[in-house]
Amino acid sequence: MDTSHAEKSFFTAFKLQLKIAIRSFKERQLLLFWIFCAGLLVSTVIMLAEINNKFLVAIPAYGGKIDEGIIGTPRFINPLLAVSDADRDLTSLIYSGLMKRDERGEIVPDLAEDFSVSPNGLVYTVRIKSNAVFHDGVPVTADDVIYTITEATDPLIKSPKRVNWEGVLIRKVDEMTVAFELKKPYAPFIENLTLGILPSHIWKNVGPDEFSFSDWNINAIGSGPYKIHDITRKSSGIPGIYTLSPFTNYANNPAHIRRLAIHFYSNEKDLLRALQSGEVAQVNAISPEHAHELAQSGYEIKTTVLPRVFGLFFNQNENKIFTDKKVIQAFNVAIDKQKIIEEVLSGYGVMLASPIPPHLLDNNVISGDTASIENIYNPTQATEILTKDGWKMGPDGVLIKGSGKTAVRLHFSIATGDSPELRGAAKIIEDNLRSIGAEVETKVFEIGTLNQNVIRTRKYDALFFGQVVTHESDLMAFWHSSQRNDPGLNIAMYANPKTDKLLESALTTLDETARNQKFIQFEEEIKNDLPAIFVYSPQFIYVTKKDVSSQSLGALTLPSDRFSTITDWYIEKDYVWNFFLPRNEVAID
Repeated sequence: MDTSHAEKSFFTAFKLQLKIAIRSFKERQLLLFWIFCAGLLVSTVIMLAEINNKFLVAIPAYGGKIDEGIIGTPRFINPLLAVSDADRDLTSLIYSGLMKRDERGEIVPDLAEDFSVSPNGLVYTVRIKSNAVFHDGVPVTADDVIYTITEATDPLIKSPKRVNWEGVLIRKVDEMTVAFELKKPYAPFIENLTLGILPSHIWKNVGPDEFSFSDWNINAIGSGPYKIHDITRKSSGIPGIYTLSPFTNYANNPAHIRRLAIHFYSNEKDLLRALQSGEVAQVNAISPEHAHELAQSGYEIKTTVLPRVFGLFFNQNENKIFTDKKVIQAFNVAIDKQKIIEEVLSGYGVMLASPIPPHLLDNNVISGDTASIENIYNPTQATEILTKDGWKMGPDGVLIKGSGKTAVRLHFSIATGDSPELRGAAKIIEDNLRSIGAEVETKVFEIGTLNQNVIRTRKYDALFFGQVVTHESDLMAFWHSSQRNDPGLNIAMYANPKTDKLLESALTTLDETARNQKFIQFEEEIKNDLPAIFVYSPQFIYVTKKDVSSQSLGALTLPSDRFSTITDWYIEKDYVWNFFLPRNEVAID
Protein backbone atom coordinates (compact mmCIF):
# COMPACT_ATOMS: atom_id res chain seq x y z
CA MET A 1 0.00 0.00 0.00
CA ASP A 2 1.23 3.54 -0.72
CA THR A 3 2.65 5.08 2.50
CA SER A 4 1.00 8.48 1.98
CA HIS A 5 -2.35 6.81 1.37
CA ALA A 6 -1.98 4.82 4.60
CA GLU A 7 -1.17 7.95 6.61
CA LYS A 8 -4.16 9.71 5.11
CA SER A 9 -6.44 6.81 6.05
CA PHE A 10 -5.06 6.82 9.59
CA PHE A 11 -5.73 10.51 10.14
CA THR A 12 -9.21 10.21 8.60
CA ALA A 13 -10.06 7.38 10.97
CA PHE A 14 -8.59 9.31 13.93
CA LYS A 15 -10.69 12.38 13.17
CA LEU A 16 -13.79 10.24 12.87
CA GLN A 17 -13.15 8.54 16.23
CA LEU A 18 -12.49 11.93 17.87
CA LYS A 19 -15.79 13.32 16.60
CA ILE A 20 -17.66 10.29 17.90
CA ALA A 21 -15.94 10.60 21.29
CA ILE A 22 -16.75 14.31 21.57
CA ARG A 23 -20.41 13.72 20.64
CA SER A 24 -20.63 11.10 23.38
CA PHE A 25 -19.45 13.62 26.03
CA LYS A 26 -22.00 14.92 28.44
CA GLU A 27 -22.22 18.70 28.83
CA ARG A 28 -19.90 18.82 31.84
CA GLN A 29 -17.40 16.45 30.23
CA LEU A 30 -17.39 18.55 27.07
CA LEU A 31 -16.68 21.71 29.08
CA LEU A 32 -13.75 20.06 30.87
CA PHE A 33 -12.43 18.79 27.54
CA TRP A 34 -12.35 22.26 26.01
CA ILE A 35 -10.77 23.75 29.15
CA PHE A 36 -8.06 21.09 28.91
CA CYS A 37 -7.47 21.94 25.23
CA ALA A 38 -7.26 25.67 25.95
CA GLY A 39 -4.81 25.06 28.78
CA LEU A 40 -2.67 22.87 26.58
CA LEU A 41 -2.65 25.56 23.88
CA VAL A 42 -1.73 28.35 26.30
CA SER A 43 1.05 26.33 27.96
CA THR A 44 2.43 25.39 24.56
CA VAL A 45 2.52 29.06 23.49
CA ILE A 46 4.20 30.08 26.75
CA MET A 47 6.76 27.29 26.41
CA LEU A 48 7.57 28.28 22.83
CA ALA A 49 7.84 31.95 23.87
CA GLU A 50 10.28 31.03 26.64
CA ILE A 51 12.37 29.01 24.21
CA ASN A 52 12.26 31.88 21.73
CA ASN A 53 13.30 34.47 24.36
CA LYS A 54 16.14 32.26 25.52
CA PHE A 55 17.76 32.31 22.11
CA LEU A 56 16.54 35.71 20.86
CA VAL A 57 18.99 38.64 20.91
CA ALA A 58 18.69 42.25 19.78
CA ILE A 59 20.94 43.69 17.06
CA PRO A 60 21.11 47.19 15.53
CA ALA A 61 18.77 47.60 12.58
CA TYR A 62 18.74 49.93 9.61
CA GLY A 63 16.41 52.88 10.12
CA GLY A 64 15.75 56.13 11.93
CA LYS A 65 16.86 59.69 11.31
CA ILE A 66 19.02 62.21 13.14
CA ASP A 67 18.80 65.97 12.64
CA GLU A 68 21.95 67.68 13.91
CA GLY A 69 22.59 71.40 14.14
CA ILE A 70 25.98 73.02 13.48
CA ILE A 71 27.15 76.63 13.62
CA GLY A 72 28.72 77.72 10.33
CA THR A 73 28.39 77.01 6.62
CA PRO A 74 30.41 74.38 4.75
CA ARG A 75 32.67 75.70 1.98
CA PHE A 76 35.21 72.95 1.53
CA ILE A 77 33.95 69.39 1.99
CA ASN A 78 37.43 68.37 1.01
CA PRO A 79 40.06 66.76 3.27
CA LEU A 80 42.78 68.98 1.79
CA LEU A 81 40.94 72.27 2.33
CA ALA A 82 38.60 71.74 5.30
CA VAL A 83 39.29 74.38 7.95
CA SER A 84 35.99 75.11 9.73
CA ASP A 85 34.08 72.76 12.02
CA ALA A 86 31.28 72.59 9.44
CA ASP A 87 33.81 71.56 6.77
CA ARG A 88 35.47 68.97 8.99
CA ASP A 89 32.18 67.47 10.21
CA LEU A 90 30.96 66.69 6.71
CA THR A 91 34.40 65.68 5.48
CA SER A 92 34.74 63.13 8.30
CA LEU A 93 31.41 61.54 7.30
CA ILE A 94 31.86 61.58 3.53
CA TYR A 95 35.56 60.76 3.22
CA SER A 96 37.69 58.02 4.67
CA GLY A 97 41.45 57.77 5.05
CA LEU A 98 43.83 54.86 5.11
CA MET A 99 43.58 55.07 8.90
CA LYS A 100 41.12 56.64 11.32
CA ARG A 101 40.73 57.40 15.02
CA ASP A 102 38.53 55.16 17.11
CA GLU A 103 36.54 56.17 20.19
CA ARG A 104 39.67 55.91 22.35
CA GLY A 105 41.58 58.25 20.06
CA GLU A 106 43.81 55.43 18.83
CA ILE A 107 44.78 55.13 15.17
CA VAL A 108 43.21 52.07 13.53
CA PRO A 109 42.78 50.91 9.88
CA ASP A 110 40.01 52.40 7.77
CA LEU A 111 40.64 51.92 4.05
CA ALA A 112 43.83 50.07 4.95
CA GLU A 113 43.76 46.28 5.03
CA ASP A 114 47.02 46.27 6.95
CA PHE A 115 50.23 48.27 7.31
CA SER A 116 53.81 47.76 8.40
CA VAL A 117 56.68 49.95 9.57
CA SER A 118 60.29 49.19 8.73
CA PRO A 119 62.63 48.46 11.67
CA ASN A 120 64.37 51.83 11.20
CA GLY A 121 61.05 53.67 11.24
CA LEU A 122 61.60 55.24 7.82
CA VAL A 123 59.18 53.28 5.60
CA TYR A 124 55.44 52.84 6.17
CA THR A 125 53.83 50.36 3.78
CA VAL A 126 50.03 50.27 3.50
CA ARG A 127 47.83 47.80 1.61
CA ILE A 128 44.34 49.02 0.66
CA LYS A 129 41.26 46.86 1.20
CA SER A 130 40.13 45.08 -1.95
CA ASN A 131 36.50 46.10 -1.36
CA ALA A 132 37.24 49.83 -0.93
CA VAL A 133 35.24 51.91 -3.40
CA PHE A 134 34.13 55.52 -3.79
CA HIS A 135 30.47 56.55 -3.63
CA ASP A 136 30.23 56.39 -7.45
CA GLY A 137 31.39 52.76 -7.43
CA VAL A 138 34.95 53.32 -8.66
CA PRO A 139 37.54 51.30 -6.68
CA VAL A 140 40.00 53.06 -4.38
CA THR A 141 43.56 52.33 -5.52
CA ALA A 142 47.12 53.37 -4.83
CA ASP A 143 46.77 56.02 -7.55
CA ASP A 144 44.11 57.81 -5.50
CA VAL A 145 46.37 57.87 -2.44
CA ILE A 146 49.32 59.18 -4.45
CA TYR A 147 47.16 61.82 -6.12
CA THR A 148 45.79 63.03 -2.76
CA ILE A 149 49.22 63.40 -1.15
CA THR A 150 50.66 65.03 -4.25
CA GLU A 151 47.90 67.62 -4.26
CA ALA A 152 48.31 68.21 -0.54
CA THR A 153 51.93 69.25 -1.13
CA ASP A 154 51.17 71.51 -4.11
CA PRO A 155 51.88 75.08 -2.92
CA LEU A 156 49.29 76.46 -5.36
CA ILE A 157 46.50 74.61 -3.55
CA LYS A 158 47.55 76.03 -0.17
CA SER A 159 46.36 73.02 1.80
CA PRO A 160 46.72 73.30 5.60
CA LYS A 161 47.81 69.64 5.42
CA ARG A 162 50.89 70.47 3.37
CA VAL A 163 53.24 70.70 6.35
CA ASN A 164 52.41 67.10 7.33
CA TRP A 165 53.82 65.75 4.06
CA GLU A 166 56.92 67.84 3.50
CA GLY A 167 59.94 65.61 2.97
CA VAL A 168 57.79 62.46 2.60
CA LEU A 169 58.30 60.38 -0.56
CA ILE A 170 55.33 58.27 -1.65
CA ARG A 171 55.65 55.46 -4.17
CA LYS A 172 53.35 52.86 -5.68
CA VAL A 173 54.24 49.29 -4.76
CA ASP A 174 51.35 47.78 -6.69
CA GLU A 175 47.78 48.68 -7.60
CA MET A 176 46.60 48.36 -3.99
CA THR A 177 49.77 49.12 -2.01
CA VAL A 178 51.68 52.33 -1.30
CA ALA A 179 54.87 53.05 0.62
CA PHE A 180 55.75 56.27 2.44
CA GLU A 181 59.45 56.98 2.90
CA LEU A 182 60.62 59.43 5.58
CA LYS A 183 63.98 61.14 5.83
CA LYS A 184 64.16 60.46 9.56
CA PRO A 185 61.98 58.59 12.07
CA TYR A 186 58.89 60.49 13.14
CA ALA A 187 56.74 58.68 15.70
CA PRO A 188 53.44 60.58 15.08
CA PHE A 189 53.58 59.99 11.29
CA ILE A 190 50.84 57.34 11.44
CA GLU A 191 48.38 60.15 12.27
CA ASN A 192 49.00 61.64 8.83
CA LEU A 193 47.39 58.58 7.27
CA THR A 194 43.98 59.64 8.62
CA LEU A 195 43.80 62.17 5.76
CA GLY A 196 40.72 61.53 3.60
CA ILE A 197 41.45 60.14 0.14
CA LEU A 198 40.22 62.03 -2.94
CA PRO A 199 38.89 60.18 -6.02
CA SER A 200 41.59 60.95 -8.59
CA HIS A 201 39.31 60.04 -11.52
CA ILE A 202 37.17 63.07 -10.57
CA TRP A 203 39.76 65.57 -9.33
CA LYS A 204 42.57 64.98 -11.82
CA ASN A 205 40.82 67.21 -14.33
CA VAL A 206 40.62 70.10 -11.85
CA GLY A 207 43.65 72.40 -12.07
CA PRO A 208 45.31 74.03 -9.03
CA ASP A 209 43.78 77.40 -9.88
CA GLU A 210 40.30 75.86 -9.90
CA PHE A 211 40.79 73.50 -6.97
CA SER A 212 39.22 75.66 -4.25
CA PHE A 213 36.37 76.76 -6.55
CA SER A 214 35.33 73.33 -7.80
CA ASP A 215 31.73 72.22 -7.29
CA TRP A 216 33.14 68.93 -5.98
CA ASN A 217 33.90 70.82 -2.76
CA ILE A 218 30.14 71.07 -2.26
CA ASN A 219 28.82 67.95 -4.04
CA ALA A 220 31.57 65.83 -2.58
CA ILE A 221 32.21 62.19 -3.43
CA GLY A 222 34.34 60.17 -1.08
CA SER A 223 34.52 56.63 0.25
CA GLY A 224 33.30 57.29 3.79
CA PRO A 225 30.38 55.78 5.74
CA TYR A 226 27.89 58.36 4.44
CA LYS A 227 27.21 59.87 1.04
CA ILE A 228 25.27 62.97 0.01
CA HIS A 229 21.60 62.22 -0.58
CA ASP A 230 20.30 65.77 -0.95
CA ILE A 231 21.32 69.41 -0.43
CA THR A 232 18.67 71.92 0.66
CA ARG A 233 19.72 75.48 -0.05
CA LYS A 234 18.68 78.71 1.62
CA SER A 235 17.16 81.58 -0.35
CA SER A 236 20.68 83.00 -0.75
CA GLY A 237 21.77 79.81 -2.49
CA ILE A 238 24.13 78.60 0.23
CA PRO A 239 23.59 75.12 1.69
CA GLY A 240 21.18 75.02 4.62
CA ILE A 241 20.82 71.26 5.11
CA TYR A 242 22.93 68.33 3.96
CA THR A 243 20.97 65.09 4.06
CA LEU A 244 23.23 62.05 4.08
CA SER A 245 22.46 58.36 3.60
CA PRO A 246 24.60 55.33 4.49
CA PHE A 247 27.08 54.14 1.89
CA THR A 248 26.20 50.46 1.67
CA ASN A 249 29.54 49.60 0.02
CA TYR A 250 31.64 51.27 2.70
CA ALA A 251 34.85 49.28 3.23
CA ASN A 252 33.88 48.63 6.86
CA ASN A 253 30.54 47.86 8.47
CA PRO A 254 27.86 50.14 6.94
CA ALA A 255 26.02 52.65 9.11
CA HIS A 256 22.62 51.87 10.64
CA ILE A 257 21.04 55.34 10.75
CA ARG A 258 18.95 55.68 7.57
CA ARG A 259 19.19 59.47 7.30
CA LEU A 260 21.61 61.95 8.84
CA ALA A 261 20.56 65.56 8.24
CA ILE A 262 23.10 68.26 9.09
CA HIS A 263 21.51 71.72 9.54
CA PHE A 264 23.63 74.88 9.49
CA TYR A 265 23.04 78.03 11.56
CA SER A 266 24.83 81.36 11.71
CA ASN A 267 25.02 81.68 15.50
CA GLU A 268 24.33 79.99 18.83
CA LYS A 269 21.02 81.79 19.29
CA ASP A 270 19.59 80.30 16.08
CA LEU A 271 21.07 76.91 16.94
CA LEU A 272 19.36 76.84 20.34
CA ARG A 273 16.08 78.01 18.83
CA ALA A 274 16.22 75.10 16.37
CA LEU A 275 16.94 72.64 19.19
CA GLN A 276 14.15 73.86 21.42
CA SER A 277 11.63 73.94 18.56
CA GLY A 278 12.45 70.36 17.59
CA GLU A 279 13.92 71.32 14.22
CA VAL A 280 17.10 69.52 15.26
CA ALA A 281 17.65 66.96 18.01
CA GLN A 282 21.42 67.17 18.45
CA VAL A 283 23.83 70.13 18.71
CA ASN A 284 27.35 70.95 19.79
CA ALA A 285 29.45 74.12 19.99
CA ILE A 286 27.18 75.66 22.63
CA SER A 287 28.39 77.66 25.59
CA PRO A 288 28.76 75.97 28.99
CA GLU A 289 26.14 78.33 30.40
CA HIS A 290 23.54 77.22 27.87
CA ALA A 291 24.56 73.58 28.28
CA HIS A 292 23.88 73.87 32.01
CA GLU A 293 20.43 75.32 31.32
CA LEU A 294 19.63 72.54 28.83
CA ALA A 295 20.75 69.88 31.31
CA GLN A 296 18.43 71.44 33.92
CA SER A 297 15.59 71.22 31.37
CA GLY A 298 16.10 67.50 30.86
CA TYR A 299 18.18 67.40 27.69
CA GLU A 300 20.78 64.64 27.48
CA ILE A 301 24.32 66.05 27.59
CA LYS A 302 27.41 64.04 26.72
CA THR A 303 30.88 65.42 27.46
CA THR A 304 34.53 64.58 27.02
CA VAL A 305 37.68 66.58 27.74
CA LEU A 306 39.13 68.40 24.74
CA PRO A 307 42.91 68.51 24.16
CA ARG A 308 43.06 72.22 25.00
CA VAL A 309 45.34 73.75 27.61
CA PHE A 310 44.25 77.12 29.01
CA GLY A 311 46.70 78.86 31.26
CA LEU A 312 48.57 81.98 32.30
CA PHE A 313 51.78 82.28 30.26
CA PHE A 314 54.56 84.56 31.50
CA ASN A 315 56.91 86.69 29.40
CA GLN A 316 60.12 87.31 31.37
CA ASN A 317 61.42 89.57 28.60
CA GLU A 318 58.63 92.08 29.26
CA ASN A 319 58.40 91.88 33.05
CA LYS A 320 61.32 90.78 35.23
CA ILE A 321 59.18 89.83 38.25
CA PHE A 322 58.56 86.54 36.44
CA THR A 323 62.22 85.61 36.72
CA ASP A 324 61.49 85.07 40.41
CA LYS A 325 60.25 81.49 40.62
CA LYS A 326 58.78 82.07 44.07
CA VAL A 327 56.37 84.59 42.60
CA ILE A 328 55.06 82.01 40.14
CA GLN A 329 54.81 79.40 42.90
CA ALA A 330 52.72 81.80 44.96
CA PHE A 331 50.49 82.66 42.00
CA ASN A 332 49.99 78.95 41.32
CA VAL A 333 48.37 78.34 44.72
CA ALA A 334 46.60 81.72 44.72
CA ILE A 335 44.50 80.97 41.64
CA ASP A 336 41.20 79.24 42.34
CA LYS A 337 40.98 76.89 39.37
CA GLN A 338 37.83 75.18 40.59
CA LYS A 339 36.01 78.51 40.83
CA ILE A 340 36.93 79.26 37.21
CA ILE A 341 35.55 75.90 36.11
CA GLU A 342 32.34 76.29 38.09
CA GLU A 343 31.60 79.94 37.36
CA VAL A 344 33.01 80.40 33.87
CA LEU A 345 32.56 76.89 32.43
CA SER A 346 29.45 75.97 34.44
CA GLY A 347 31.35 72.86 35.55
CA TYR A 348 32.25 71.71 32.04
CA GLY A 349 36.02 71.45 32.42
CA VAL A 350 38.85 69.81 34.37
CA MET A 351 41.72 71.39 36.27
CA LEU A 352 45.26 71.06 34.95
CA ALA A 353 48.78 71.22 36.33
CA SER A 354 50.61 70.21 33.17
CA PRO A 355 51.19 71.30 29.55
CA ILE A 356 49.97 67.86 28.45
CA PRO A 357 46.16 67.68 28.19
CA PRO A 358 44.19 64.59 29.22
CA HIS A 359 44.01 61.69 26.74
CA LEU A 360 46.80 63.05 24.51
CA LEU A 361 49.11 60.11 25.09
CA ASP A 362 48.25 56.41 25.04
CA ASN A 363 46.91 54.90 28.25
CA ASN A 364 47.37 58.15 30.20
CA VAL A 365 50.88 57.06 31.15
CA ILE A 366 51.87 60.61 31.98
CA SER A 367 51.41 61.53 35.63
CA GLY A 368 47.97 61.97 37.11
CA ASP A 369 48.33 65.75 36.84
CA THR A 370 47.19 65.44 33.22
CA ALA A 371 43.83 64.20 34.42
CA SER A 372 41.48 65.97 36.80
CA ILE A 373 43.45 67.15 39.85
CA GLU A 374 42.67 68.44 43.30
CA ASN A 375 42.30 72.18 43.66
CA ILE A 376 45.49 73.52 45.30
CA TYR A 377 43.97 76.96 45.92
CA ASN A 378 45.50 78.29 49.14
CA PRO A 379 45.90 82.10 49.39
CA THR A 380 47.39 81.81 52.88
CA GLN A 381 50.17 79.61 51.53
CA ALA A 382 50.68 82.04 48.65
CA THR A 383 51.17 84.92 51.12
CA GLU A 384 53.65 82.84 53.13
CA ILE A 385 55.71 82.06 50.01
CA LEU A 386 55.92 85.72 49.07
CA THR A 387 56.74 86.85 52.60
CA LYS A 388 59.61 84.35 52.88
CA ASP A 389 60.82 85.57 49.48
CA GLY A 390 61.17 89.12 50.81
CA TRP A 391 57.95 90.72 49.58
CA LYS A 392 56.34 93.21 51.96
CA MET A 393 53.05 95.06 51.83
CA GLY A 394 53.44 98.65 50.67
CA PRO A 395 51.37 101.62 51.89
CA ASP A 396 49.06 101.34 48.88
CA GLY A 397 48.29 97.67 49.47
CA VAL A 398 50.66 96.39 46.78
CA LEU A 399 53.57 94.10 47.63
CA ILE A 400 57.09 95.45 47.09
CA LYS A 401 60.51 93.85 47.28
CA GLY A 402 63.62 95.81 48.14
CA SER A 403 63.83 99.51 48.95
CA GLY A 404 64.64 102.81 47.39
CA LYS A 405 65.33 102.92 43.67
CA THR A 406 65.81 99.16 43.50
CA ALA A 407 62.38 98.45 44.97
CA VAL A 408 60.17 96.27 42.77
CA ARG A 409 56.37 96.41 42.86
CA LEU A 410 54.39 93.21 42.27
CA HIS A 411 52.69 94.75 39.27
CA PHE A 412 51.91 93.29 35.84
CA SER A 413 49.19 93.11 33.20
CA ILE A 414 47.30 90.13 31.76
CA ALA A 415 46.44 90.20 28.06
CA THR A 416 43.54 88.06 26.88
CA GLY A 417 40.90 87.78 24.18
CA ASP A 418 37.44 89.31 24.02
CA SER A 419 35.36 86.19 24.60
CA PRO A 420 33.13 85.46 27.60
CA GLU A 421 35.25 82.49 28.66
CA LEU A 422 38.60 84.27 28.45
CA ARG A 423 37.31 87.46 30.07
CA GLY A 424 35.62 85.56 32.88
CA ALA A 425 38.65 83.41 33.71
CA ALA A 426 41.04 86.39 33.56
CA LYS A 427 38.79 88.36 35.91
CA ILE A 428 38.84 85.61 38.56
CA ILE A 429 42.63 85.31 38.21
CA GLU A 430 42.98 89.09 38.62
CA ASP A 431 40.81 89.06 41.76
CA ASN A 432 42.71 86.09 43.20
CA LEU A 433 46.10 87.74 42.71
CA ARG A 434 44.95 91.14 43.96
CA SER A 435 43.82 89.45 47.18
CA ILE A 436 47.43 88.45 47.97
CA GLY A 437 48.87 91.91 47.21
CA ALA A 438 49.58 91.88 43.48
CA GLU A 439 48.61 94.85 41.32
CA VAL A 440 47.06 93.31 38.21
CA GLU A 441 45.60 94.98 35.15
CA THR A 442 43.62 92.89 32.66
CA LYS A 443 43.80 94.05 29.04
CA VAL A 444 41.14 92.61 26.76
CA PHE A 445 41.70 92.57 22.98
CA GLU A 446 39.61 91.52 20.03
CA ILE A 447 40.90 88.06 19.07
CA GLY A 448 42.35 89.18 15.73
CA THR A 449 44.12 92.12 17.34
CA LEU A 450 45.38 89.92 20.17
CA ASN A 451 46.93 87.49 17.70
CA GLN A 452 48.44 90.07 15.35
CA ASN A 453 49.51 92.92 17.62
CA VAL A 454 50.10 91.23 20.98
CA ILE A 455 50.96 87.55 20.62
CA ARG A 456 52.94 87.71 17.39
CA THR A 457 54.95 90.69 18.63
CA ARG A 458 55.27 89.11 22.13
CA LYS A 459 54.14 92.38 23.70
CA TYR A 460 52.56 91.20 26.94
CA ASP A 461 53.58 90.70 30.55
CA ALA A 462 51.36 87.68 30.99
CA LEU A 463 48.91 86.10 28.58
CA PHE A 464 45.80 84.12 29.47
CA PHE A 465 45.16 82.00 26.42
CA GLY A 466 44.63 78.47 25.18
CA GLN A 467 46.78 75.99 23.29
CA VAL A 468 45.23 73.35 21.03
CA VAL A 469 47.37 70.25 21.56
CA THR A 470 45.93 67.61 19.23
CA HIS A 471 49.04 65.45 18.86
CA GLU A 472 52.50 64.98 20.29
CA SER A 473 54.25 67.20 17.75
CA ASP A 474 52.25 70.18 19.05
CA LEU A 475 54.28 70.04 22.26
CA MET A 476 57.35 70.81 20.14
CA ALA A 477 55.57 73.77 18.55
CA PHE A 478 54.51 75.23 21.91
CA TRP A 479 57.56 74.56 24.05
CA HIS A 480 60.73 74.20 21.94
CA SER A 481 63.07 77.18 22.23
CA SER A 482 63.23 77.51 18.42
CA GLN A 483 59.55 78.54 18.52
CA ARG A 484 59.96 81.54 20.86
CA ASN A 485 59.69 84.16 18.13
CA ASP A 486 56.95 84.69 15.58
CA PRO A 487 55.72 82.68 13.73
CA GLY A 488 56.57 80.20 16.49
CA LEU A 489 53.94 79.29 19.09
CA ASN A 490 56.09 79.28 22.22
CA ILE A 491 54.06 82.03 23.91
CA ALA A 492 55.79 81.49 27.27
CA MET A 493 59.12 82.37 25.61
CA TYR A 494 60.42 79.21 27.27
CA ALA A 495 63.98 78.03 26.67
CA ASN A 496 65.53 74.96 28.23
CA PRO A 497 68.13 72.84 26.38
CA LYS A 498 67.06 69.74 28.30
CA THR A 499 63.40 69.97 27.31
CA ASP A 500 64.43 70.77 23.74
CA LYS A 501 66.37 67.52 23.56
CA LEU A 502 63.58 65.55 25.23
CA LEU A 503 60.99 66.79 22.73
CA GLU A 504 63.28 66.21 19.75
CA SER A 505 64.12 62.72 20.91
CA ALA A 506 60.50 61.82 21.73
CA LEU A 507 59.35 62.53 18.20
CA THR A 508 61.93 60.17 16.73
CA THR A 509 61.53 57.39 19.32
CA LEU A 510 59.30 54.63 17.98
CA ASP A 511 59.13 52.60 21.18
CA GLU A 512 56.01 53.82 22.96
CA THR A 513 57.24 53.16 26.49
CA ALA A 514 60.53 54.94 25.91
CA ARG A 515 58.77 57.83 24.20
CA ASN A 516 56.32 58.31 27.05
CA GLN A 517 59.18 58.31 29.54
CA LYS A 518 60.65 61.30 27.73
CA PHE A 519 57.33 63.13 28.00
CA ILE A 520 57.27 62.41 31.73
CA GLN A 521 60.72 63.99 32.04
CA PHE A 522 59.58 66.93 29.90
CA GLU A 523 56.59 67.47 32.18
CA GLU A 524 58.75 67.43 35.29
CA GLU A 525 61.11 70.04 33.83
CA ILE A 526 58.17 72.33 33.03
CA LYS A 527 56.90 71.97 36.60
CA ASN A 528 60.31 72.90 37.96
CA ASP A 529 60.76 75.93 35.69
CA LEU A 530 57.15 77.23 35.93
CA PRO A 531 57.00 79.20 32.66
CA ALA A 532 53.21 79.12 32.94
CA ILE A 533 50.35 78.24 35.28
CA PHE A 534 48.11 75.62 33.71
CA VAL A 535 44.50 76.18 34.70
CA TYR A 536 41.99 73.96 32.85
CA SER A 537 40.97 71.94 29.84
CA PRO A 538 37.40 72.57 28.65
CA GLN A 539 34.97 69.79 27.87
CA PHE A 540 33.35 69.13 24.50
CA ILE A 541 29.61 69.51 25.03
CA TYR A 542 27.23 67.43 22.92
CA VAL A 543 23.45 67.57 23.26
CA THR A 544 22.24 64.25 21.90
CA LYS A 545 19.06 62.51 20.88
CA LYS A 546 17.93 60.15 23.64
CA ASP A 547 16.77 57.32 21.39
CA VAL A 548 20.12 56.99 19.60
CA SER A 549 22.24 54.22 21.10
CA SER A 550 26.02 53.61 21.04
CA GLN A 551 26.83 57.32 20.85
CA SER A 552 30.06 57.37 22.82
CA LEU A 553 32.42 60.31 23.19
CA GLY A 554 35.92 59.07 23.73
CA ALA A 555 39.17 60.94 23.38
CA LEU A 556 38.38 63.67 20.83
CA THR A 557 41.11 65.68 19.19
CA LEU A 558 38.65 67.68 17.06
CA PRO A 559 34.86 68.08 17.39
CA SER A 560 34.44 66.13 14.13
CA ASP A 561 35.90 63.07 15.89
CA ARG A 562 32.51 62.59 17.55
CA PHE A 563 31.55 60.82 14.32
CA SER A 564 34.36 58.28 14.68
CA THR A 565 31.79 55.70 15.88
CA ILE A 566 28.98 56.76 13.53
CA THR A 567 28.66 53.24 12.08
CA ASP A 568 27.86 51.93 15.57
CA TRP A 569 25.01 54.37 16.20
CA TYR A 570 21.50 52.98 15.86
CA ILE A 571 17.88 53.82 16.60
CA GLU A 572 15.97 50.74 15.39
CA LYS A 573 16.52 47.16 16.59
CA ASP A 574 15.93 43.71 15.13
CA TYR A 575 15.63 40.45 17.06
CA VAL A 576 17.19 37.21 15.83
CA TRP A 577 18.12 33.87 17.36
CA ASN A 578 21.73 34.07 18.51
CA PHE A 579 22.84 31.20 16.26
CA PHE A 580 21.56 33.23 13.27
CA LEU A 581 23.57 36.30 14.33
CA PRO A 582 25.06 37.92 11.18
CA ARG A 583 28.82 37.93 10.76
CA ASN A 584 30.55 40.99 12.32
CA GLU A 585 27.38 41.79 14.27
CA VAL A 586 27.28 41.95 18.05
CA ALA A 587 24.21 41.47 20.21
CA ILE A 588 23.21 44.63 22.07
CA ASP A 589 20.90 43.18 24.73
